[in-house]
Amino acid sequence: MAQHQIVDAVVAEAGKFESVSQLVMSSPSLQAALVALVVGLVAIGAAYRSLSSWTRTREFSYTRPHLARFVRAAVLPIFAIALVSSVNAYTQSFALFEEGNGAGGGSSPRETFARMLNTINIFVIGYTAATLIPVVITQRQKAGEEAADYAAWREMRGFPDDADGAFHSLFRWIPPKHAPEGMGEPEFAELMETEAGRARLESYRTEKGIGVGSHEATVPNAFARWRSMERSKYAAYLRSCLDGSNESGHRLRLGQADEEVYPIDTWREERRNTGYARIVAGARPPGHAKKKRKDLPRSATEAIRIALIAAVSLGLVSWWGVNLWVLATATGGLAVGVGLALQETMQNWFAYLFIRKDNIMAEGDRVKLESGYDGYIHRITPRVTYVRHALHESIAIVPTRQLVSSQLINYTRETMLVPASVSVGVSYLNDPRQVSAILVKVGRRAMAESVDERGRHLVRQKRCPYVAQNRPSCGCDRNIHVSVEQPVVRFTKFNDSSLDFEMWVYVRDYGSQFKAETDMRVFMHEEFKRYDIRIPWPIRTVYQGDEAREAREIASLDAARNAVVDEHGIGDISRGGDAE
Repeated sequence: MAQHQIVDAVVAEAGKFESVSQLVMSSPSLQAALVALVVGLVAIGAAYRSLSSWTRTREFSYTRPHLARFVRAAVLPIFAIALVSSVNAYTQSFALFEEGNGAGGGSSPRETFARMLNTINIFVIGYTAATLIPVVITQRQKAGEEAADYAAWREMRGFPDDADGAFHSLFRWIPPKHAPEGMGEPEFAELMETEAGRARLESYRTEKGIGVGSHEATVPNAFARWRSMERSKYAAYLRSCLDGSNESGHRLRLGQADEEVYPIDTWREERRNTGYARIVAGARPPGHAKKKRKDLPRSATEAIRIALIAAVSLGLVSWWGVNLWVLATATGGLAVGVGLALQETMQNWFAYLFIRKDNIMAEGDRVKLESGYDGYIHRITPRVTYVRHALHESIAIVPTRQLVSSQLINYTRETMLVPASVSVGVSYLNDPRQVSAILVKVGRRAMAESVDERGRHLVRQKRCPYVAQNRPSCGCDRNIHVSVEQPVVRFTKFNDSSLDFEMWVYVRDYGSQFKAETDMRVFMHEEFKRYDIRIPWPIRTVYQGDEAREAREIASLDAARNAVVDEHGIGDISRGGDAE
């Protein structure tokens, strides 16, 4: 009975529209006006598509992408509103209708048709607002990102692709009055006497990663000058793309779906993701950046757009006299049925939203699933997540909801210190203190010499070794919020045939530990060979060697090893043995 009542109510509300067909058939002039309206809207839509395609091939769509999007979003509604308003004025100005009430004593035909045209206008205006507001919000977000880039530029004292002296053309360094933390006053005074010394002080960072002194702008509105320099870099990139002087060897085209040329926003994003390195024109295959963004969640501005369109639509339905409560009740049962059928799909979707919103994990993170599978997150989608094995053996495909409903270990997120450790056993004939000193030397070599393919140090440290060479820090000394002394050396065990040691340093992320450990083993082998530190064979039989001879051979390099002890220390192992 209740269902019949709902259906009857909906039919009753819809009955108010029965006069529309009669209205259209009542006047040939009205039919001509409607045909003109439909043809005009189709023509405007076709012209808009052509205009939109044309603007995407113009340089201003790449140098001013938000302005181009704003224009494209505003042109179509302006002409559509003008057309609809013209038809409305025409129908109101000429006697196209016979006066009188509509069916059932309702509105007159003139009023009904005017309401139809006004409905179209209101919807177009609402749709336009829903399209333009996200464009404006996105522009403000991009302006905030540009301000963050400027702050990073000041922090880094220039980007790697800056022209020589670009930073110091806008800022000058004001030195501190006293020696910074970790430096004595005599050394500070000596450095202040020369230009090279002052440059070193300017790059100096304390143990907590804080620079010394301050920088003062030498020009008004330094941000605008910096932004102009960045746009000049993009202009050079764009010219290289268009004139063929790029890595691809041919002229790249604008307006392509696979983005052969980056718009300035994408160009900035790519630089941001590569540590603000120079973007080489044509170095990446077409669609590279677009493919990376393909699975990213839509911005919250999309939700604003959908909400505005829905609100306008509901307002128009209500304006026509449809009872929204009856409509909601009629569609409620269908919504419940669809929700039950898509329960798991919705769980995956909401899990995807939570992961993106709370930044729980991201593509490239090293994780270990509850099943024991260990690898890198390759791609996260609203349905499934792809986890690539660390050695490229396979790809695990798991429902996205399992990432938030089961135990998962993330080795990347919020982890700034990861130990890289190496264990080694040496002969009982070697002095443990000398071995410790040589292992400290090995660790310090790893701190200075173990780098990735871009020359960045793998080991985290208080001060980047490049700073001592008056070069910019590679970032190995940034964001360390705990006091760490390294390398760490431990004498761990008296083994059957060896004295066992363990040495470790802290690297910047989970994946860096493996190369760092390889480098440390190489350095260890070189230093042990240089100082005759012996790694014994396993001893399982009666030993018949000449210990006295071996002891004399080892003692022959005692002076050299003791020099290492004096230079590098022995870590935090107690010297002992000095008391009588």
